Amino acid sequence: MISLRGKTSVRVAGDTIWTPFFIQMMVVNALMSFGMFMMNTLFPHYVEQLGASASTVGFVASVLPLAALLTRPVVGPASTSFSLKMLCVISGCVILFGYVFYFISENVSVLVIGRFLQGFGIGFFAPLSMTLVSQALPASKFASGIGFFSLGQALAMAIGPSMGLSVQAHFGYMGVFVLGVILTGSCVTMTLLIKSEQKEPKTRFRISIRNFIAAEALVPTVMIFFLAGAQACIQTFILIYGEISDVGQIGLFFTAYAICLLVSRPVSGKLADRFGMDKVLIPAISLFALAFIVISFSRTLPMFLLSGVLASFGYGICQPLLQTLCMKMVPKERRGVASNTSFMGIDIGFFLLPIIGGWIITLFNSFSDNILMSYSIMFRVMIVPVAFSLIVFFVNRKKMRSFF
Repeated sequence: MISLRGKTSVRVAGDTIWTPFFIQMMVVNALMSFGMFMMNTLFPHYVEQLGASASTVGFVASVLPLAALLTRPVVGPASTSFSLKMLCVISGCVILFGYVFYFISENVSVLVIGRFLQGFGIGFFAPLSMTLVSQALPASKFASGIGFFSLGQALAMAIGPSMGLSVQAHFGYMGVFVLGVILTGSCVTMTLLIKSEQKEPKTRFRISIRNFIAAEALVPTVMIFFLAGAQACIQTFILIYGEISDVGQIGLFFTAYAICLLVSRPVSGKLADRFGMDKVLIPAISLFALAFIVISFSRTLPMFLLSGVLASFGYGICQPLLQTLCMKMVPKERRGVASNTSFMGIDIGFFLLPIIGGWIITLFNSFSDNILMSYSIMFRVMIVPVAFSLIVFFVNRKKMRSFF
């Protein structure tokens, strides 16, 4: 029997990342990501169809990362005191429970409760699963391993939005919720079946700043905040923007994005391991900024697909490399805290910037009464946080050079 108390550890098998444990965790990550990306894409659209304004859509989209952010003081110390595997199982069950409120919802308020619960669950699951996997990676292939692990997210992004739209078209939103339950339930079951070694906890559970924030990893976390926040505005508003532009099959944006991830993430990890992360990060951030320019001028499906490709090679490369950098900047026993810190940057970015993006849209629309132009302006403004990320990198490049 596996006790909640105890620390999960995994043997590193030689110099390969392709252990049975690693492959199983990749599948689990893909299943969980599938459900989350499907809901993240459709949820703002669902809320908008209920008659909500752009600012309300932005707020509702921010509930999940806000809930995830509230878990951060607990996730870090929990990662050093309890079984990572069982924490992942419990957090998956919380995500499952969130679907109950989707099924019984008759208004936005009830939906928000379910969204909050799922944010709370994913706040635990995402950093703890990455920490669990990091223990199985050889040091020489650390960036490559994290890159391959995140391929599950790429596959989910390729299939999730389009599949969700298809299910919604045939079975309505309730059909989408049922599919989400099946995927999340499968994820929980597989996590329970994964074999892992259990050791006595090295530390007692105690909440402190050091236990949930890795100060060493704050610089890449700040970069993640700016980049993730800009990316959140794409996820929140791209479907609505595409419909306003009278572009059919806008869901193909996410397919193009994800197909490019399948190529970029493994290659970027290998290049970072060989030549250094800075050689890969600088062009990736630049491409991400260019993506927002293209999105803001997109009025046809090919233009949207091009912007998806640029965003994929931009943000898709930056996120896993910056999260890898966070974990390389701390001792191995503090990787859980570093992973938690990096996800804090994602949570705050996903919470704040869609709200700001919604305000920008509403503000400019009140002046011009041109909703399409208001969305275009919002996407152009999102170049600013991407530029801030690049500035933070250049200012601290010398200090971080030894970890590249």
